[in-house]
Amino acid sequence: MDVAVPRLRHILAPLVAVIAAFALGAPSTMAATCADTDVSASDPAAADATLCLLNKERTSRGLGTLTRSAVLDRAADRFADDMVEREFFDHVSPGGGTFMDRIKAAGWTPSGAWTAGENIAWGSGSLATPESIVDGWMHSAGHRANILNGAFTQIGIGIADGAPQDGVRGKAGTYVNDFTGGGAKKRAAKRARRAAKR
Repeated sequence: MDVAVPRLRHILAPLVAVIAAFALGAPSTMAATCADTDVSASDPAAADATLCLLNKERTSRGLGTLTRSAVLDRAADRFADDMVEREFFDHVSPGGGTFMDRIKAAGWTPSGAWTAGENIAWGSGSLATPESIVDGWMHSAGHRANILNGAFTQIGIGIADGAPQDGVRGKAGTYVNDFTGGGAKKRAAKRARRAAKR
């Protein structure tokens, strides 16, 4: 019996260590993965996959998730389509329209303290998938800064089927992300907190 106890301890100690390591590692190793990250830009699931990948980057660094905004989606969709139709790739349209012009025209109204930003990208073939586009943004300092900006809370995602230039063969996709934070939503929350204190 004295011999069995040390053997039992030698068996149980590693088993407990494995169970503890699995339990501690469970949230990151068993976290939900994003679906449809390899779909083409024409697939309706591409926008949700893009949002999932962006939020995965944010939450892995302790940042809050971005919420889709119908107003920002409208601005981003129109701009992605415009770049493909008129064959340009820039944050300023050929007529001089800026990012702020576009989101305001879509119905976004800044008020109070606010912040906004935009990411654009395009790719063809396997480089046009949500996974490839988000990976490219994460390897570009300015785009990465927008994705990981903790002040941003809302996003619009626009994806157009096609390239913003002539002569691209095969499937292509043009992506636009419009980010905002603060503004009217923040002011309304402050008013609600003040009213609750009364």
